[in-house]
Amino acid sequence: MASTSSRRMVASALFVVLLLLVASEIGPTRVAEARHCVSQSHKFEGTCTRKSNCENVCKTEGFPWGECKWHGIVRKCYCKRLC
Repeated sequence: MASTSSRRMVASALFVVLLLLVASEIGPTRVAEARHCVSQSHKFEGTCTRKSNCENVCKTEGFPWGECKWHGIVRKCYCKRLC
């Protein structure tokens, strides 16, 4: 039969492990998120209906990405890059 002191030691060890698991879940975690700079395309003409068209025009302007976004009641092409 296990002694009372060994039961307390096992219980204390389990409590510490549980405490460490909980603390690691609530601890401060910082995830670096890349910021995107967005600029309306200067060369895209007309209403932006296809992302691929917008992206191709943005690549000619030196941006790696492009997407259609609403600007009032019209969809326009906006170019994006990492800041």
